Amino acid sequence: MSDHEYASQAGEYERLDNMWFKLRAVEKNDSDSGSWSCRLQFIESHMLLLIASGKGWITVDGRYSELRAGSAFVCMPGQLIEASLDVSGERGLYVVHFDVFEQPETSERRTQNEPQPQNLRFPVEGEVVAASMIEWSALCEAMGHTMKSEDRLRRMRGQIQFYELLYSLLRDGKRVLDTESEAAMERAKLYIEQHYREELTIELLAREAGISSRHFIRLFKQTYGWSAIEYLARYRIRQAQELMKPDSEYQLKDIASYVGYQDELYFRRKFKKITGTPPAAFMKNAKKRIVAFHANMIGHLLALHITPHAAPAEHPWTEYYRRKYDTHSVLPLAHNDDVKIEQIRSTNPDYIIGIKEFTSAETEKKLEELAFTYLMPWLEHDWRMQLRLLAQWLDKSSEAEAWLDQYERKTRAVREQVKKVWGNDSLLIARISGHAIHILDSRSLGEVFYDDLQIAPAAGNMLDQPEQQWTRDELMHTDADRLLLIVDDDASAQAAWQELRQSEAWGQLKAVRNRRIDQLPSYPWTEYTAFTQDLVLDEVLKLWRNRA
Repeated sequence: MSDHEYASQAGEYERLDNMWFKLRAVEKNDSDSGSWSCRLQFIESHMLLLIASGKGWITVDGRYSELRAGSAFVCMPGQLIEASLDVSGERGLYVVHFDVFEQPETSERRTQNEPQPQNLRFPVEGEVVAASMIEWSALCEAMGHTMKSEDRLRRMRGQIQFYELLYSLLRDGKRVLDTESEAAMERAKLYIEQHYREELTIELLAREAGISSRHFIRLFKQTYGWSAIEYLARYRIRQAQELMKPDSEYQLKDIASYVGYQDELYFRRKFKKITGTPPAAFMKNAKKRIVAFHANMIGHLLALHITPHAAPAEHPWTEYYRRKYDTHSVLPLAHNDDVKIEQIRSTNPDYIIGIKEFTSAETEKKLEELAFTYLMPWLEHDWRMQLRLLAQWLDKSSEAEAWLDQYERKTRAVREQVKKVWGNDSLLIARISGHAIHILDSRSLGEVFYDDLQIAPAAGNMLDQPEQQWTRDELMHTDADRLLLIVDDDASAQAAWQELRQSEAWGQLKAVRNRRIDQLPSYPWTEYTAFTQDLVLDEVLKLWRNRA
């Protein structure tokens, strides 16, 4: 599909409310020779070829395309076509002729002088791969029988079946368009990230995406929650923050110029608007030595653009954030509290943060002797409040609110995408830990799915209760449309997962039959922090990709 065709078809879907469709005829290839051909001709109506089996070719206005089993090909009125197909199997080929008309909004408003409904273009053109050719073939068989009847009611039934076929065709065609639109937006976003130091315009980015400027503006914001220009500004500021690390010797004007802002005053205003704090204050705060006494605090610090000066070494996520943030200077802390305290003492920290419930009174007293210490009451607050409390203590409330605002905007954008792809599908999130199966509730990454994205939980998943433990039989009887499994790395969990997959009942689960099951490792996904919740948002639409 060309860029022009993509943009045109995406726009046509928006006109569906003003379209109605009329089936002309359904033909089934019954040639004894096992072949079908269409001589070179201009066609008068829309023509739909459904290739249940066989292979061949078609030229449309001189452009050559293959005809492949398991797909359909839509041709438009007035096109010059020629085609040939080697048919195999009982249901080789169906040829459907139909018209598309404009539907006036209200018939009462039409006057005698107004034009009559016009023949419109079908929203999909060219090849569409079938999600279920069995479904398409069955509908064509039924349409063929009913349309030959002399009974008007039966012929009306044939028109209804034709609408069912069009719905399936448009649904599968839209999946292709959505995939192509996602790829186009990814190209534009990648271009921004590679050329952010340059002067970028909407026209340039739209050309990179291969669509019109008008369509690009709407689609980019719909996909990412920000306009392309807003995304560019935020990406520039993130790069500026990376240049403001404690060991940086760069001047502010040099940083501004490097990330694409020649006007330092404008850069200062933009930096404060996006991050909630002036750049000079950010640079000053970046030089403070902040120790994460417990690993769970790491994700909140990263959301506040703080790389801890020291953090627990045994945390499985440590290598992840070291690679992502180049934190080679982070001191790895031992597991033993006494050893950990001595390590911290040698670093002369400014602040120490940890979790109240995980700290003894004796340890708390020793920490307070080393530096200003904040132990957060962890269990009584959700991650948003945890982030706000930490930010308040570090005098970074404005940064926290700016980050949360960005999270909410991203959530709205992802929610709209999920609605289009997932519909009303229900979801179950389970974690296999040891030999146990735990159903994750809202106080986990489940909060992103169930609360923020408003995805329906599977029956029996009680979100208002603490984490539930299910038996294998209970899991095997779930009616969830989609299943997300987190499997721990230990040998017991991996063995339980293998046993589960090899059981006969596993293949009977609705989510397994429909290929709507996916698996994640335990880290970083089981962390309940601001950073990991945001990370889940980034990954949601990648789950079950091309299997929606």
